Formats: sequence, C-alpha cells, structure tokens
Amino acid sequence: MRFRMKEESPLSLNLFTKVQDDLEKRQYIILGELKKISTEFQYYKVYPHLSELIQLNNTLKEITNRLSDLRSKFPKRIGKVDWVNQTIEHEVVFVDGTDLAAVEDLIEWALPHIQSVIQEGISIHEFVEDDLKIEHVGILPNYREEGYFFLPDNCKQKLKLFRFEVSIFQSSEDQYRSLKTTFLKALKQGSAMLSPGSIKLDLIREVKELPNPATFSFDTRLDFSFQQTLLPVAKRKLMQTIYN
Repeated sequence: MRFRMKEESPLSLNLFTKVQDDLEKRQYIILGELKKISTEFQYYKVYPHLSELIQLNNTLKEITNRLSDLRSKFPKRIGKVDWVNQTIEHEVVFVDGTDLAAVEDLIEWALPHIQSVIQEGISIHEFVEDDLKIEHVGILPNYREEGYFFLPDNCKQKLKLFRFEVSIFQSSEDQYRSLKTTFLKALKQGSAMLSPGSIKLDLIREVKELPNPATFSFDTRLDFSFQQTLLPVAKRKLMQTIYN
C-alpha cells in the first residue's frame, strides 16, 4: 500500500518517515506547524487544515501498524536467556540503512499532539454545524442529487447561491459520494428582501434544464471565514440532509 500526502504541506510524510537528522529538530518543526494550524483554528479558519490533519493522523497510525507487522517478519536473534524461568528473549535484527525505531518513536510522540489540535478543529466544526440551520425550499423532489443551495456570507453581507451535484463512484471496497458545487452569484442581503422561494423561481426560469430542482436554504448568525469554514461545513451538512 502506498501512502500519499500533499508534498507542499509542511507536515508531509517525509518529515516523519525520513528521520536522518536530529530527532529534536523534527519535533520542533512539528510543534511549530501544529501551532500555526491551532492559530488558524482560533481565527475560525477550519479547512483545509482539519481534513489534512485527520488524513495525516490516520496515515501515521496505519504506518505504525504496518511497522509492527514488518518487525514481526524481520529475522531475530537470541538476546537473553532466562534459565530460571526457562524463557528466551529475541531481538529484532534490522536490515542495514533502516531506522524504523526512530520513525516509530517520532510518530508515537507526534500523534497525541496532532490529535489534540484535531480536537480543536472538530469542536469549531461542531459549533458551526449546530448554528447552521437548513431548510428545503418548496416541494422537495424525489431526485435530490442535483439542485441549489443558498448560504449567507455575513462578513460581506451577501447571500451566495450555489448549484450542487452529487457524484457516486465505486471503489473495489466501498461506494463513495462527493459533492460538486458551482458558485452562481451573490445577492446583497436585505436589498430586495427576496424570499428563498422567489430566488428558487428565478433560478428555474434562468436554468431550464432543472425544472424541479432540490433546493435548500441555510441560515446562520456567524461571520466566520466563508471559504475556510462556513462553506465546507455547509456542504457536509447538505450531504447529511440529502441522505437522511
């Protein structure tokens, strides 16, 4: 199995798996990057940091599991014979050029720090998700995999309109859904006091290919980052609403 992370991320796998220099230096770099992400969370900028950290956490845990399996397959030599208890302790013989012990030590040290910052991000995500209210606009059709949603951007005092489409793809192990969104336009909040129903009717007239679209309207009092927090959380809540 191949592990992949974005190379441009400072917390890349190379930082954890190519431990050739000072271990303390690596720890210093990791703590510094986690502090930057924690600061972003304090400014309510959750994504993409949260999803990247969760991916990194899961990958590192799988690496430690693979290293444990790998170690069990390495040749062993007798390290100590306990004649009293009649037991033999074996030592793992590592191949030249490997420093798996250092990799494991670094990962095991880093995981609690990573998980602590992940929990910060999850707490903000849950707070935003609780505040975001969603309602369907008009009659909800049976086909809900394509349509529109409206989401306020309180920082800019705009109501942003999006078109969405759910894609379903099959892997060898499971079925996955992804949500594709396209920004349509932004309306000034309070300018014309358009109701969600009126906005939906306008879109139906503009886009003939969707005569009966599934349409959802969000409401929130929060003025957090739109791109890094409100929109990603809203997309996840929309998916939950569609399939629940």
